Amino acid sequence: MKGVTILGATGSIGASARAVLRQHPDRFRAVALTAHRNAGALRELVAEMQPALAVMAQGAVPGDVPPGRTEWRAGRQALLDAATHPDADIVINALVGAAGLEPTLAALRAGKRVALANKESLVCGGPLVLEAARQGGGELVPVDSEHSAILQCLAGTRADAVRRLVLTASGGPFRTWTPERIAQVTPADALRHPTWDMGAKVTIDSATLANKALEVIEAHFLFGVPYERIEAVVHPQSIIHSMVETADGSVLAQMGFPTMEIPVLYALSYPERLPYETRRFDPVAAGALTFEAVRTECFPLFALGVGAGAAGGTAPAVFNAANEVAVAEFLAGRAPFRAIAEAVDDALQRGAGGPVRTLEDVLEADERARRATNDYLSRLAPC
Repeated sequence: MKGVTILGATGSIGASARAVLRQHPDRFRAVALTAHRNAGALRELVAEMQPALAVMAQGAVPGDVPPGRTEWRAGRQALLDAATHPDADIVINALVGAAGLEPTLAALRAGKRVALANKESLVCGGPLVLEAARQGGGELVPVDSEHSAILQCLAGTRADAVRRLVLTASGGPFRTWTPERIAQVTPADALRHPTWDMGAKVTIDSATLANKALEVIEAHFLFGVPYERIEAVVHPQSIIHSMVETADGSVLAQMGFPTMEIPVLYALSYPERLPYETRRFDPVAAGALTFEAVRTECFPLFALGVGAGAAGGTAPAVFNAANEVAVAEFLAGRAPFRAIAEAVDDALQRGAGGPVRTLEDVLEADERARRATNDYLSRLAPC
């Protein structure tokens, strides 16, 4: 029996994690659950799963919490305590954005397995995350479907036998749109993802392909492969989740109908494989599988993000922070779709240098980029 903390239990990854725990109550039990602001949803989960700790990351503990075995707390320290809970063997980090970095570091230093769905942890603080794992004896196992696929394809393959990683991307809702049509995109348009059901921020990042750039950076740190040997290709059917090319020319792929439950289960049980009741894969029903090149001229955030990753230091943190601010402004109707890439480019040009030695280095770069992006967007004409 493994104790599990779910950071971001009320989100889409949290829902997949809960489904996995329900199918294997003899193997996993919820120790701590956290939510950002949704107290009502967290209250329902606590009633069902009876964790030892429930945490509101933002806001206060609701006043009508019923008595029970669960301790309720709120705030940053409570979130870190959930990530390092003594009864938790595995911490699923499904937080959104750079806020997930500090809990990742804390869990790894405490020797936990971190089932990582918060790609920003590695994007913003990759060197810090790897060092925290070495110091504390923690283990990093990816939850993103693409990185889970690569991990599965690498089984039994030596690192020096890996020639290339190929990440697949659905292409998002604007895969075939012209640049002129993309310029008129509304938040409602961008939130209609063709194959995956995700939170708003990740869905917008998929529409701009910023998400794929973040995943390239994440793959670099997870698997130790240089950027020049990590590629992305558009695969609209989302059946092949990623591929690994080995030194002898073989190409290994992990396939399946789109679901996050399988990557979550694999992260919890790795390297073991547990049975799971889900939709069976039918290659005939899947139909033809096609691939296309990434249209960087229409989706400039992909090239900007990969370039920031290759530049290293605090550049990825600047890219991520600027993107978070610009996406929030777009979703709020205060910035046009094109301004997301423009604002990120501006923040990177203003200054993205500096090494990442401490968490403070990342936080300072993050704050600097947020100020620069807000300044840039404030000077735009109203939408």
